Amino acid sequence: MSRPFPDPSAAAGPRAQPGHRRGRLGWLVVVLLVVVPLAEIYVLIQVGQVIGPWWTILLLIVDSIIGGWLIRREGARAWKALNAAIGSGRMPAKELADGALILIGGTLMLSPGFVTDAFGILLILPVTRPLFRGLLTGFVTRRVVMTATGGTVRGPGRPGGAAGPEGPVVRGDVIDDPPR
Repeated sequence: MSRPFPDPSAAAGPRAQPGHRRGRLGWLVVVLLVVVPLAEIYVLIQVGQVIGPWWTILLLIVDSIIGGWLIRREGARAWKALNAAIGSGRMPAKELADGALILIGGTLMLSPGFVTDAFGILLILPVTRPLFRGLLTGFVTRRVVMTATGGTVRGPGRPGGAAGPEGPVVRGDVIDDPPR
């Protein structure tokens, strides 16, 4: 017995509206382009008033030098771990996540300022990186599931009840040839 192709509009179900996702992205862009630079300027002014402008500039330079050394050291360790994982034939998920976090942390260290440098160092340090690795892994996992299911992530305990990408689950037996 052949099954007809499901109607894509019927399979959609109650998905998140595309505008909702763009709304979150819009707020993220506002935060990154407006709030973070304002926070950086505020912290620089406060530090400059406490220790003086020349010491603040010197502290930023020392911070950049330490950050560059830390990025080089942790990047080399992550690269060696990635090669070892590939050489042993296992999936290098942890190593790839570490490499991505070091890359993001290094990018944050390139921008002058204490706020982004502090967050960048937290992403790079091997002591704090596992926390951010868990957050990154959870984010990527949710994105992969959303892509694989066509944007619907419903099931027991979620709004909409148990459903798959084609709609509600119907329990029953499949009979290929009816008896005559």
